[in-house]
Amino acid sequence: MPNKYSLMGTVAGLALLSGLTSAQAEEITIATVNNGDMIIMQELSPIWEKETGNTINWVVLEENVLRQRVTTDIATGGGQYDVMTIGSYEAPIWGRQDWLTPLNDLPGFDYDDLIPTVAANLSADDTLYAVPFYAESSFTLYRKDLFEKAGLTMPDQPTWEQIREFAAKLTDKPNEVYGLCLRGKPGWGENLFVFGTMVNTFGGRWFDEDWNATIDTPEWKAALDYYLDVMTKYGPPGATSNGFNENQTLFQTGKCAMWIDATSAAGRVFDPTQSDVADKVAFTASPVATVPKGNSAFWAWALAVPASSQKQDVAKEFISWATSADYVALVGKEKGWVAVPPGTRLSTYKNPDYIAAAPFAATTLDAIQSADPNDATAQPVPYAGIQYVSIPEFQGIGTTVGQNISAALSGSMTAEQALQSSQRSAEREIRRAGYGN
Repeated sequence: MPNKYSLMGTVAGLALLSGLTSAQAEEITIATVNNGDMIIMQELSPIWEKETGNTINWVVLEENVLRQRVTTDIATGGGQYDVMTIGSYEAPIWGRQDWLTPLNDLPGFDYDDLIPTVAANLSADDTLYAVPFYAESSFTLYRKDLFEKAGLTMPDQPTWEQIREFAAKLTDKPNEVYGLCLRGKPGWGENLFVFGTMVNTFGGRWFDEDWNATIDTPEWKAALDYYLDVMTKYGPPGATSNGFNENQTLFQTGKCAMWIDATSAAGRVFDPTQSDVADKVAFTASPVATVPKGNSAFWAWALAVPASSQKQDVAKEFISWATSADYVALVGKEKGWVAVPPGTRLSTYKNPDYIAAAPFAATTLDAIQSADPNDATAQPVPYAGIQYVSIPEFQGIGTTVGQNISAALSGSMTAEQALQSSQRSAEREIRRAGYGN
């Protein structure tokens, strides 16, 4: 029978062990966007919590709100978040400013499996500052049943003028079918995601080689006139409130004959558990106008650890789990292969289960790999980027321009006023930042 001293030792030992376990278990706060792939990540995260003993406080936000919150936190060193969902715009800029923790040392992580172009766009000076959760380009989704009924044939490479002609014939407003759905919600990552590519392929650019703003130009005017025309005549009502998620819902419920947006949408519109038109969808390349360059966007949503986080090791463990090939397989098992996060791992595009479930796989991979941020405009430019400009000041410039484009769509500004106001804003911000001096 143990004496009182041995019992006291046992109790003390258990208390010490309990204290160690408690100390090892952490709660991390993750800020992410309310897109479908991230919602799945949140749904599956209890598996990681059970495996590690750690817990997650989720902050799930609409895209524009997410950007505002994480930008404020990272710039002030607030330390509110341990993992941030950021994009290919922020990662290299914030990395160079030492706001992010380098992620070249994730435990057990297969870096060689990352699609090289995607990893490169999340790096600065050969250092990876954010790990891709999913990546996307842009393409044209359309209702093949409506095209067949109208006697129309979608070409492999449509032009924007052909898209307008198709939209005119396919719009059936009494039955709530709209010929063309495009983003109208203001924001550099919202309406400018597609409109920015329109500017490129209409021959425009944001700045010339000397950093003079070139927004109030004939090329931008041609792109904006086109956008306003098709959105007003053939788009859904209330389009200034429609971003990616809203248009996805419209398309999935049969209200859009065509939708030009991110390739990441394919997994959901082809999923019969989420989409009413899953068996009626086809896809092709993003449209071109006067030049073939810059018609396809590039974006990656990625997970990063702010330098201000006090729980970096646990944050890295979660990122390694959530962006791994094993996680892709988990989504395939739990949600179906069509639902796995696209555009990040080479192994995904070699997986026969994914290829069989995702008829869009090859098109998506090709669009992502061919989107070139260093060669997206007809005329020379001093910046990289397709639908955005890779400078810190662009977040403010793009927000203002997106708001002006949306104002023109709502009718509260003319196209000329929107471009003139955007030109003045861009000139002011670039001059203030010292570019071109």
